Amino acid sequence: MTGASRDPWSNLGAWTMARIALGRAGASLPTREVLSFALAHAQARDAVLARLDRRELAGRLHQLGLDTIDVESRAPDRTTFLRRPDLGRRLDEASVERVTHAAQGRSFDLVLVVGDGLSATAVTAHAAVLAGALLPHIAALGLTLGPVAIAEGARVALGDEIGALLGARLVAVMIGERPGLSAADSLGVYLTFAPRIGRTDAERNCISNIRPAGLAPATAAANLAWLVQAALQRQVTGVMLKDESGTAGLAPPGPPLQL
Repeated sequence: MTGASRDPWSNLGAWTMARIALGRAGASLPTREVLSFALAHAQARDAVLARLDRRELAGRLHQLGLDTIDVESRAPDRTTFLRRPDLGRRLDEASVERVTHAAQGRSFDLVLVVGDGLSATAVTAHAAVLAGALLPHIAALGLTLGPVAIAEGARVALGDEIGALLGARLVAVMIGERPGLSAADSLGVYLTFAPRIGRTDAERNCISNIRPAGLAPATAAANLAWLVQAALQRQVTGVMLKDESGTAGLAPPGPPLQL
């Protein structure tokens, strides 16, 4: 090779959002990278501390023809929510009454819970889009869908109590994921069969990094629909149910497993 050699890290940097091949200015980072890092850190902090606008989100879900219920966890404020994850896993008394009243003795195949989690930014940006992409799949499968619970101060396990109160066979919790320094708007979905208080994370399936620069909402909806169908046929989620939608498409997953 003749002439000055090109730093091979610069080629790798074009293929990832990770902070590599940043360059340097003397013994320090270039100013543009210092500012970029500061911006990403500020966006992550804002996502964690932001409050979810439940009225605006409910309006968008109503436009999709979905009924909604506002619920709150036992965490009385954002600071407590961050310090006490356990309080975000249970409904407060008023919310238990609202969900019980909404159930009216009915049961559903699937209940959606939309929770702020650790990024209200992600929920605001992507939850209604994902719900809209999921609805045609649910209709095609002929499943009954319960009212959507919009939850503030929510951890994933909050969906277990909501699903149980609504008599759901499955609960899918759409929740803001912990922001990083490359993405502050990542949405996750956690699917649990036969929800009840005390379910563990090993009993859930997760689809993560749902955002335009990650997993597209339309693709996530197709994956979730496949998991819903498979979970109802096999009556299980979590480590006993592997997502084969990428290789099997949306074809029926076959006969129930003998568990």
